[in-house]
Amino acid sequence: MDTLEAMRSFVAVAECGGMTHAARRLGLAKSTVSKQIGELERRLGLALVNRNSRRLSLTPAGEAWLATCRRVLAEVEAGEGELAARSGLPRGRLRVSAPVSFSLLHLSPLVPQFLAAHPQIELELVLDDRHVDLVAEGFDLAVRIGRLPDSSLVARRLGEARTFCVASPAYLARRGRPRHPRELIDHDCLRYLNGRELQAWSFEQNGRRVVVPVRGRFIANNGDVLRDAALADFGIARLPSFLVARDLAAGRLEPLLEDWTTTGFGIYAVFPRHRPANPAVRAFVDFLTAALASAPRQGQRKEPQPCTS
Repeated sequence: MDTLEAMRSFVAVAECGGMTHAARRLGLAKSTVSKQIGELERRLGLALVNRNSRRLSLTPAGEAWLATCRRVLAEVEAGEGELAARSGLPRGRLRVSAPVSFSLLHLSPLVPQFLAAHPQIELELVLDDRHVDLVAEGFDLAVRIGRLPDSSLVARRLGEARTFCVASPAYLARRGRPRHPRELIDHDCLRYLNGRELQAWSFEQNGRRVVVPVRGRFIANNGDVLRDAALADFGIARLPSFLVARDLAAGRLEPLLEDWTTTGFGIYAVFPRHRPANPAVRAFVDFLTAALASAPRQGQRKEPQPCTS
């Protein structure tokens, strides 16, 4: 039995919650993955997984072994990467978590360029708007947008984005254009479920801060969905520049309250502080930093662009 490959299979089974999805992730037959897990259990003399439920779960021994496997695999991959780095060629598997909307707009076009430049790197990009636990879930790196809480993660700033209050011309013709943030009280506001400003939006002007309670019939946890609702004339949305720049440039959406400053936020790459250095991580972060820095700035009224540095 190839112990390292069996450990990789076990980690995949734990993360995917079953043999079928794990086999699909690994590009192996389900029977192969099942055999590897069985051989691991026989070798250890312990049951690692519970097979008596619809969704596979780990035994207490399996939970402990999972932590060991992740640590060992991370060290092996980091060691392989360090050796490859001496020859100037990053290599190995790189597992990245990133938010859905930003990734579809900006990471997706960049991935082929990165893979072409680094033929020895295998990239797994998982799109998810939640903040994953990098260590527990086996990620090498995450792209995060917004204010970062204090943590043990290392953060590298990739760029920044502004937020805009926007609405369609048809909505504004029907309901009127707000001239002051307080006038939003009388409008249908499309609110972001995962944000801190679900019930109130804040604005600043000349050092003065105004917090306005907002309401509306539609709430969603995805910016693309809120953008579609704004385009369909259902209300005013407050969205990041990377989502609405093209719509503003084309006139499909119009910016509101431009004399007021809204929330800005950073775009970051974060990775565990205490995990051994991985040249593939460095290569990906350096690539994203350069690629996003070369994009024109967002938020310019005449020609808004999709990304900023």
